[in-house]
Amino acid sequence: MDLGAITKYSALHAKPNGLILQYGTAGFRTKAEHLDHVMFRMGLLAVLRSKQTKSTIGVMVTASHNPEEDNGVKLVDPLGEMLAPSWEEHATCLANAEEQDMQRVLIDISEKEAVNLQQDAFVVIGRDTRPSSEKLSQSVIDGVTVLGGQFHDYGLLTTPQLHYMVYCRNTGGRYGKATVEGYYQKLSKAFVELTKQASCSGDEYRSLKVDCANGIGALKLREMEHYFSQGLSVQLFNDGSKGKLNHLCGADFVKSHQKPPQGMEIKSNERCCSFDGDADRIVYYYHDADGHFHLIDGDKIATLISSFLKELLVEIGESLNIGVVQTAYANGSSTRYLEEVMKVPVYCTKTGVKHLHHKAQEFDIGVYFEANGHGTALFSTAVEMKIKQSAEQLEDKKRKAAKMLENIIDLFNQAAGDAISDMLVIEAILALKGLTVQQWDALYTDLPNRQLKVQVADRRVISTTNAERQAVTPPGLQEAINDLVKKYKLSRAFVRPSGTEDVVRVYAEADSQESADHLAHEVSLAVFQLAGGIGERPQPGYKAAETTHNINNAFGPGTANEHTVP
Repeated sequence: MDLGAITKYSALHAKPNGLILQYGTAGFRTKAEHLDHVMFRMGLLAVLRSKQTKSTIGVMVTASHNPEEDNGVKLVDPLGEMLAPSWEEHATCLANAEEQDMQRVLIDISEKEAVNLQQDAFVVIGRDTRPSSEKLSQSVIDGVTVLGGQFHDYGLLTTPQLHYMVYCRNTGGRYGKATVEGYYQKLSKAFVELTKQASCSGDEYRSLKVDCANGIGALKLREMEHYFSQGLSVQLFNDGSKGKLNHLCGADFVKSHQKPPQGMEIKSNERCCSFDGDADRIVYYYHDADGHFHLIDGDKIATLISSFLKELLVEIGESLNIGVVQTAYANGSSTRYLEEVMKVPVYCTKTGVKHLHHKAQEFDIGVYFEANGHGTALFSTAVEMKIKQSAEQLEDKKRKAAKMLENIIDLFNQAAGDAISDMLVIEAILALKGLTVQQWDALYTDLPNRQLKVQVADRRVISTTNAERQAVTPPGLQEAINDLVKKYKLSRAFVRPSGTEDVVRVYAEADSQESADHLAHEVSLAVFQLAGGIGERPQPGYKAAETTHNINNAFGPGTANEHTVP
């Protein structure tokens, strides 16, 4: 390790005084002008991680659904998954080190992780369309090269495409070809094969309006659309030609405001969807004949997908273990429908994609989606081989179902939630089942719910168990919640500390909006009294204006019904 060269280069990417950043589920995110030193240092860290794992590591420059002036960076581990938790700590440590401590921190990480510094390193880099992204990805490259790492800069990519590239490179091409072209061809071939088997004809059925959040998704979908155009025609809106990234558009905006994006005219019963800024989330929606807006979120997407997979398995005669993974924010109706109607087991994890992905890996087939529209399906290697064999050996109907499943497996991006891949999966399933968007929406009706936040002196007084669904401390809080829940029909409620600020999140659902509102208010009063609430006591009453906060930033997944308690 040429420490002299690192020190010299590091001075060119100097850290602003007093800036402290934390590597979270989404990596680092803040205002773009504060990130130059972080990018350089993540280039260094990616080289160390690559040497340690003897694998290609990815670095993605994006801030997803954040405003255009922000940016961020995250590292991608060898199988396209998120960075290992112990290395998240190294990332935080390295990003916050003062200039004079840089060498010591790098040596510490190398020693702690037994990195062989003689080992070759290879890093792949992608970036989104933000004005700041190109310059920041150059800072990553500076970090990679000063430590002697080799790199490939893919330039503009969606986040899931970079995850895919890393996965392909580390499986020797078994998962796919590590090029943008390879990605387009793998997904489109599977999609076209599937839609050929759909009995439904008529162009109108197969057209879709797509809001691309003025982000990278528009660029990539435009490059890709001619590959799959015989199966689907897409009409792109908010394609970046004039609007600002994520401004009044995109999956996050649509989910939290419960209304269509700006710049998209919707006729009744037209199928529409929105990507987020880096195209790793998707939500669907439509207007009914009366002009009412209907959102189809991650819960309903997971339900459609897992039901279809289950039907194919029954058709083939395979009894594989399929599981759906949700968080506590998943609507109770979706859980009930999956367990009672579809007989698919549902598991709950803590909020955060990495927890869901990790749990989904435990099944032959694991489907996970957060309510915000981020998710995918994972298939074990043994299942993939079994289905391939079935597609070759079985007869007639069984063979047809096995062939469908083989194509569905190829259509999923198993490395990460991917809006383009998920869109094609959904469109294929709707075509194969002959479902309209309204019929899909009608599978079950969401229970009314309400989310609040309560300010407390110290959020650490709340600790939870059972995937954040039960409060362990402070004493008496869970008992109080249990008593309140008993007062309402089809009700449940839980509280959890925020990951970012001194507030406690409250979620409640019940058989009517009025009951959900009352329950949420009563639970927030209990939190205020028992968990050290500060400021004004939570007040009842919800004004329409207060339901439009951006809850995905505030809450993780959830619905738009949020009322902020001062």
